[in-house]
Amino acid sequence: MQATAQQSDPIADDLRRRAATAFADHPLPLQAGEWQNKRAQLYSEVMRRSGALAGQQLPPDFRETRRIPMAGFTIRSGYFQTRPGTYATVSLYVPEGNGPFPGVVVMHGHWPAARNSDIFQAVSQQLARNGYVALCIDAWGTGERTTTHGEHEYHGSCLGASLMNVGQTLMGMQITDNIRAVDLLCSLPYVDANRIGATGASGGGNQTMWLAALDERVKAAAPVVSVGTFESYVLNSNCVCELLPGGLTFTEESGILALTAPRALKLMNAERDANKAFTPAQMQRSFDAAKGVYNALGVPEKLSYELFDTTHGYWPPMQSAMLGFFAKELKGQGDGSALPLAKVELLPEERLRAFPAGRRDTLVTSTAAFLAHAKTTPLKTRTAGSLKTLLGCDSIVLLMTNSARKFSGWDSVTILTRERGPKIILHTRAPQGGKKTWRILPGVMPDEAPDTDEGLICYAPYGTGARRSPLADTIDGKLPRFHTLSRSLLWLGKTVQGVWVQELETIQEWLELEKSASTATINASREMALAALLHGAAYGRSNTLELREVPLSWRLDDRAGADFFNMAVHIPNILSWGDVSDVTAACRGDVVIADPRRLSGKLIAGQPLEEWKQTVLKQKKSGRLVLRTVAAPMTARVSQAR
Repeated sequence: MQATAQQSDPIADDLRRRAATAFADHPLPLQAGEWQNKRAQLYSEVMRRSGALAGQQLPPDFRETRRIPMAGFTIRSGYFQTRPGTYATVSLYVPEGNGPFPGVVVMHGHWPAARNSDIFQAVSQQLARNGYVALCIDAWGTGERTTTHGEHEYHGSCLGASLMNVGQTLMGMQITDNIRAVDLLCSLPYVDANRIGATGASGGGNQTMWLAALDERVKAAAPVVSVGTFESYVLNSNCVCELLPGGLTFTEESGILALTAPRALKLMNAERDANKAFTPAQMQRSFDAAKGVYNALGVPEKLSYELFDTTHGYWPPMQSAMLGFFAKELKGQGDGSALPLAKVELLPEERLRAFPAGRRDTLVTSTAAFLAHAKTTPLKTRTAGSLKTLLGCDSIVLLMTNSARKFSGWDSVTILTRERGPKIILHTRAPQGGKKTWRILPGVMPDEAPDTDEGLICYAPYGTGARRSPLADTIDGKLPRFHTLSRSLLWLGKTVQGVWVQELETIQEWLELEKSASTATINASREMALAALLHGAAYGRSNTLELREVPLSWRLDDRAGADFFNMAVHIPNILSWGDVSDVTAACRGDVVIADPRRLSGKLIAGQPLEEWKQTVLKQKKSGRLVLRTVAAPMTARVSQAR
């Protein structure tokens, strides 16, 4: 279904309003002294939220596996150390001669062959033929760093998002790799460590911006078809490698551009770019704001931009402009005007690989392998308050409820809260036959409700059913459900799970105020079942939870099932608070789980399930824990946030 101008989309309207407000809330200082304080704060916050590492006392340990002589330069493929025991695949394009040469980190975007795609071979060859050592690195989870060596793989979606659960981000993994790429260049005897540049296009241009902002050794940077605004990322189709959780709570993209000051930065955007996040108009907004910092530091000429009559890509006119820019900034030659391009000789991807297909060194780590062993740093205190903070929950104040009888004993109740986000519409039916208990059924409509005398509350959770976002669903396409809404909320410091948790608490506050019922039974499945558990742990309600197909861990166990659950399950740094077992133990009421799953969707039974149960029971202070497998019947039909 295509989103149209006539379709109502309160969720999209709300998120855009919040993003626009955030953009306006982050002006940059226009005095040099004030900027230096702001700069330190921005750097610290970006490093913390991204999980990126800098200043590692770790040898690059470059291991060359293949050398290809070319006309005027040599290609040296291999791998080097980016974290302890973790290596990345690269190709070094080294000019003829002794050097020392300027060095440039080249970062690709979402092209299938990664560092060996035609476009980045061309960029790297142009640099080498013009006297630069070009280091072209496979971004985390791409190229020769995929789950199965020799097979292309998209590094984003739930696979890349799973890094957030262990306290990392795909963006931070890439930033760390690229800082280490600078370490490698600076360690080479034929590279001048005082003349380091960076460039890339699309996702690689995004990496270029972050690298230049966070590593002062980069003296000149040229991000291509990638600079816009963080505001424009909200309700857009960007990858999770371009996501900084909570980014819009403390800065806009202009702040990141300004971190490069007073060093040289040239933005290159395409006038016919189809991605609204990278349009010239969005770039101009960030450029204008960052320019104030460059002016305050007395170097306005160091920040520039150029527009090209092209589509999205790193096209020859852009390569010419990049060469002129680096000639001026890294060699002190010329006035920055575009330079002519040399002829390039593109090679088959297989010839440039560091390893023959299927014979990769185990030191080159994929996302799935990293997640299997990634360690987390526990929070000092595991409290309901710290859990709410991770979820992005705010205090809830009911502003208004409006009730109207609809049909066959069912009432329709509209709830508004202080946040003034999309309203919640409840379909409620009072208890029958003297019953006083209530059952909350997220995702279930009245005509699907179970035959019971209990009071019933049916509603569509945020982003589902009648409360779906047509725009977000259209953007998602073949991507996992909630890909767009999850990323958009994360930019704003929130999570889908947190929104669902707050909705459950809002409903219970209404239930307590209007019906004098402080507890209820909640039926839910899959992603929404996690929300029910998190709600119990965060708000201390003594509810009975009847759940189906809930994942029993946030740690991905198998790449093949990474998308079994949708993007709503992932929560930045959740494993620092605890796993699903800890959340379950914190619930005060009875918890009944049917058909429990691993994060990959695999059914858990037998000894592993018994061990998980005992882990919970050692901590659970009240309420029962009942586990059932093989499609066990539940009291009522349960929902799934699909």
